[in-house]
Amino acid sequence: MNKQDLIEAVLASKAFDSKAAAGRAVDAVLDGIAAGIKKDGNVQLIGFGTFAVKTRAARDGRNPLTGEKIKIKASKTVGFKAGAALKATAAKVKAAKK
Repeated sequence: MNKQDLIEAVLASKAFDSKAAAGRAVDAVLDGIAAGIKKDGNVQLIGFGTFAVKTRAARDGRNPLTGEKIKIKASKTVGFKAGAALKATAAKVKAAKK
């Protein structure tokens, strides 16, 4: 599912009467998550999951073209840990595919 598919799903929920309004709602949620990460370092959505800033340590790597060893600097990224309800949904999908 991509962003357009998500907007269509929000529109199909009948919560909004136009695709533009559904798009603004999706954008507002994504902006809110980004603002929460910037302000607090994490965003917890009970039942869905938690977005949190994670620190990656500096490490050695290799240039895939030349094979030369390089140093990769420490960096920050955003991680996601699924909540119980989302894990249960994923388990049902996984069981249905078997």
